Amino acid sequence: MTSSKPADFSTLEWRVSSRCNNGSCVEIARLPGGGVGMRDSKDKSGPVLEFTVAEFRDFIHGIKDGSLGL
Repeated sequence: MTSSKPADFSTLEWRVSSRCNNGSCVEIARLPGGGVGMRDSKDKSGPVLEFTVAEFRDFIHGIKDGSLGL
């Protein structure tokens, strides 16, 4: 996983959960080259975390199974 903020991230199709009703959520987008980007929905011009598809899948599984302690 890396963190960066290239200008072209603003052109991506960002998605947020339909359950996000207070604005304190994360947004995800498919990155050129096949990865997944994640950013804070309150800071759309802020940093973007970049994951490979495998890293993102492991991250989500870790949240769901509690192994990340979140």
